[in-house]
Amino acid sequence: MTRKAVTEVVRLGEDAWLDLDELCQACGVDSAWVLRLVDEDLVQPMLTEPSWRFGGDELARVRRINRLQRDFDASLTSVAVMLDLLDEIDRLRTLMLRAGLATPER
Repeated sequence: MTRKAVTEVVRLGEDAWLDLDELCQACGVDSAWVLRLVDEDLVQPMLTEPSWRFGGDELARVRRINRLQRDFDASLTSVAVMLDLLDEIDRLRTLMLRAGLATPER
């Protein structure tokens, strides 16, 4: 028997969004876990009324949080620190690119 990996690509435009169920399906997680991320302030929905709506940045963030927890068996507190550090690295890379001190990664 041959096993195949199936990858689903979800790309959202600036005005596009996912509801809670769509976000959970795209990330392969359950809604209780996503709601905990919102409670912990790790994820910010675009809207909560009349229904939860999440943008592309939050989709990427939920996937990143899921990977960090899975790969490092990290608590949400640890993940929050990791996210802060990763955001700072991205900010510093941007500054270095603007200053001409680095080249874009491929």
